[in-house]
Amino acid sequence: MNKTAVITGSARGLGFEMAKQFLAHKYNVSICDVNKDALKQAEAELKKLAPKKGMVIATPCDVTKLEDLEKLWAASAKAFGEVDVWVNNAGVNQPMVPLWDLEQKTIDLLVDIDLKGAIYGSKVAIAHMKEQGHGCVYCIEGFGADDATQLGLTAYGASKKGVQYLVRGLATELKKTETPVQVGRLNPGIMITNFITHPLGDGKEMELEERTKKVYNILGDYPDVVAKFLVKGMVKNVKAKKQDDYIAWLTTKKAAWRFMTAAFNKRDFFAEEN
Repeated sequence: MNKTAVITGSARGLGFEMAKQFLAHKYNVSICDVNKDALKQAEAELKKLAPKKGMVIATPCDVTKLEDLEKLWAASAKAFGEVDVWVNNAGVNQPMVPLWDLEQKTIDLLVDIDLKGAIYGSKVAIAHMKEQGHGCVYCIEGFGADDATQLGLTAYGASKKGVQYLVRGLATELKKTETPVQVGRLNPGIMITNFITHPLGDGKEMELEERTKKVYNILGDYPDVVAKFLVKGMVKNVKAKKQDDYIAWLTTKKAAWRFMTAAFNKRDFFAEEN
């Protein structure tokens, strides 16, 4: 029987690319998104890539609502029986302005999706995986998890630092209660998607400073490249069952090499987009 992966926020970007990679590993895939039109399109594309029929389902889901996540699990379990990997991928960025200039609704949206969504998703997935006797839950780390600070990323960084603690805390709880479920963290680095130019997913574009573009051109990658690496690691850990697994694409060593060789490997992602 094929194994199954559930990915939140997977109608586009990294989530969508991870879904493609799980299919390549012959996993069933359950995708979800709050944007129903984008979700329908993603489902159609993934079904074309599936090795056989019946390997892809799509469920509308708002990760800030516990009942939606319960429905996501129920739909996945009904379609495929069990869930082997659950990825809390849904997230938004923030406009690059100081915290005191952020609107309350922006702060609420960011914390609700990036942090509370990961907490809710983990709660639902672990509770059901405990019943089935196995499973791995992964959350997405981001800027701030390594204690780095930058103008315009304080709220986002605080949320991602919270995600790091969430996973480590869950790992401790799972060990102490001898629960047969593993948790882990995914560090995708800097990805060139709408996430960096349309931080809240509402269609409003944010103009990046030239120095920021320069760094992104050196350290950034397209999500398909990152997804292939991350999914390979998750699939490996389904067998290895390592607790507090950490899969990092952009390591310190890799970042240093990128900067040292930047003069010989010039890239301009933003010119390509234009």
